[in-house]
This record gives sequence, C-alpha cells and structure tokens, in this order.
Amino acid sequence: MTTDPGSFLTALRLSDSFLPVGGYTASYGLEQYINEDRLEDGDELQALLAAYLRRVVGPCETVALANAHRASEAGEFDMLLAVDNRLHAVTMPREFRESSTKAGAKLCELLAETGPNRASGDERDLESLFATAIETDETPGHYPVVFGVVAQRRGLSRLEACLAHAYSFVTGLLGAAQRLGRFGHTEIQSVLEELQPVITTVCGRHIDDEPTAMASFAPLAEIMGMRHERAGRRLFMS
Repeated sequence: MTTDPGSFLTALRLSDSFLPVGGYTASYGLEQYINEDRLEDGDELQALLAAYLRRVVGPCETVALANAHRASEAGEFDMLLAVDNRLHAVTMPREFRESSTKAGAKLCELLAETGPNRASGDERDLESLFATAIETDETPGHYPVVFGVVAQRRGLSRLEACLAHAYSFVTGLLGAAQRLGRFGHTEIQSVLEELQPVITTVCGRHIDDEPTAMASFAPLAEIMGMRHERAGRRLFMS
C-alpha cells in the first residue's frame, strides 16, 4: 500500500521541530532531572524517555489524540470537548498543562486557516468550531487534541497521527537534552534509534482505548515538573 504523498508530507510537517508551536520551550521536567544530576548517560536518558512513552504519552496523550481524531472523523463536537477536558483533568503539573495548551492554541492558529472548509468560509466545520472554542476559553485546547483534529482533517490515519505525535514528543525532549549540553549528536541519535520500537508498541497498544481510560502515572516526572517551576536556573518553560 502506497502512502498518500500529501498525508505523508503533513505527518512530516507536524512532527518536525521546525513547526513553530513553542515545543522548543518545553522539557517536561527533563531539565530538572539534569539540574539534579539524575541523568548521567544515554542509557539513563533512553530509560527515562521510554518511561515517558509508556506511562504518559501512551496511556494519556495517545488516547486523547486517537479519540480526538475519531471525534473529528465523526463530526462529534461534544465528544471532542469531553476528550480535551479529560486530558486537562489528568495532567497534574501546572507547567505541563500550560505547555500543552499554549502549543495547542498556537497549532490551531497556524493551521486551522488552511483547512478546506475554513478556506471556503464554512464556519460549521468542526476544526473551526474547535478553534473558536479554544479562543473563547470554552475548552483548554491541549496540543494532542488539536493535533488529532488537524491530522484527521488533513488525511492522516489515527495510527499515523499517533506515531507522528509520539515521535515529535521524543525528538523534542532529545533536542532539549542536547541543548542542555549533556549529550552529543551521536548519542542522541542512538537513543532515538532505540526508542523507535517503543513508540510503535505504545501507539499500537493505546490507539483503541476509550477516553475514560485516559490516565497518566509518572510520579517522579510530575515531581520534577513541579520542582522545575521553582528552580533558580531555567532554560525551558517546563
């Protein structure tokens, strides 16, 4: 089966750090791990990111994204809002919530205008309705939820969207680790290579979960995120 070129390019665009949604400002507590000397080498970095994938990205963000994609495909606006609010409720650290909603609002701002119905002025389009709900604070507008809607509207399958999001999450944190000066290019690429099967497994495991299954369990990562709020030295927003 040949992948549609337009959808493939969209997946590349959405998973690229070149997309200016503010992801470069977020480390999701990784900076605090490094500040407290809890990461010494690439093996420890790989183990941490694998834990993020298995305990946060998979059972929480992938579930949200997949159900947002499903709601967008079915045109179920109320379900979309319910998914967004569920994700907001289960994301504990304030910095993580703020990073996600700021990125979601920015992605909406950047891409919603390019949707087919927006271009024709059809304000009934679900993507347009969701963008308006975010603008008016009717819903938080978390990044994985916006990502799911945008991906579905542009022809990506649920699996493709989940894989693109998980990959961008990993590369975002690897980029943060590299900018913090502890890891070199080769070591970062080795970690990324080792994490690709984890990304595939996690997305496949959670893509069909119901919204009520959405949950995150990463206590130390959440504590690191909360400590980061009060850190005296901060390069990243989260």
